[in-house]
Amino acid sequence: MPLKQPFRGLVLSPNGSESVSPADSDILEEHGLSVIDCSWARLAEIPFKQMRAGHHRLLPFLVAANTVNYGKPSKLSCAEAAAATLYICGRVDAAKAVLSEFGWGMEFIILNEELLELYRTAEDAAD
Repeated sequence: MPLKQPFRGLVLSPNGSESVSPADSDILEEHGLSVIDCSWARLAEIPFKQMRAGHHRLLPFLVAANTVNYGKPSKLSCAEAAAATLYICGRVDAAKAVLSEFGWGMEFIILNEELLELYRTAEDAAD
């Protein structure tokens, strides 16, 4: 999607001011989800001023299961980040469908199941 294209959905971004929560379910359902696909080590190169559209959100604490960053906190792949958002917003089956495409995918659920359930049953990001 071009940077300046209007988008009213959730944007997983380091520019978020709050974490994804079940309170975001309606936004997700109505407008979708976007993930910034880049190495977060190179964030200084991302033109965030051109990405003002959407509801920017952070992810709460989770541990990666992907083969590059296994066991590392907050080093999620785009697939893990998207699946975590779906799970937290109550779309557990959709989250598992995304992760089923990867050999390590279900390991992400296993590693983070207790946290994902806590986040999924919270009222909002403050909870």
